[in-house]
Amino acid sequence: MSGQLQGIIVPVTSFQQNCTILFDSETKRGVVIDPGGDVEKIQSAIKEQGLEIEAIWLTHGHIDHAGGAMDLKDALGVDIIGPHKDDLPLLEALEKQAQMFGVATVRNAVPDRWLEEDDTLAFGAHEFAVYHCPGHAPGHVIFYNEAAAFAHVGDVLFAGSIGRTDLPGGNHEALINSIKTKVLPLGDDVGFICGHGPGGKIGEERRNNPFLK
Repeated sequence: MSGQLQGIIVPVTSFQQNCTILFDSETKRGVVIDPGGDVEKIQSAIKEQGLEIEAIWLTHGHIDHAGGAMDLKDALGVDIIGPHKDDLPLLEALEKQAQMFGVATVRNAVPDRWLEEDDTLAFGAHEFAVYHCPGHAPGHVIFYNEAAAFAHVGDVLFAGSIGRTDLPGGNHEALINSIKTKVLPLGDDVGFICGHGPGGKIGEERRNNPFLK
């Protein structure tokens, strides 16, 4: 018997990245999205909720989102799924990113499966469509659950802002195109969680986000 889609946010590392745990309210099975670090903190949240994690999903390959992926994979014995293969250079350079930022205990991440546009992911009865949304990172993907009118948009779109495009592989024009052709058409009533800070509703961003004017 499946229940409602639920989620909790575990802010991790000095980047205050929203590591997100999505799960079914009845079966307590779910996934971890973007374990950027502080793996013990993530594990504590999983235990506190009594969850069984089926997989790790990555939106993209920046250190604040993927830095703890391999350690969490080892701890939970689950696969890493995503992002799109265009982020392979970023995932292969996580240890170098860590040196730049002075972050310890980060390992290059090796996904068990890459994601493509129009792929579908699921845990239990909760299905998510995958959209490839380059711009912030070349292989960035987002996850959309139509039944719950919910999307996890990573660092593509924020409440009142958009993802940075001044990092390696960033492209402002591509990001705006991803938002306007992939994210906004999901619908005004769709709620979203993003990679940093508070989430919101897509309609609010379509109407008021200054970067989309």
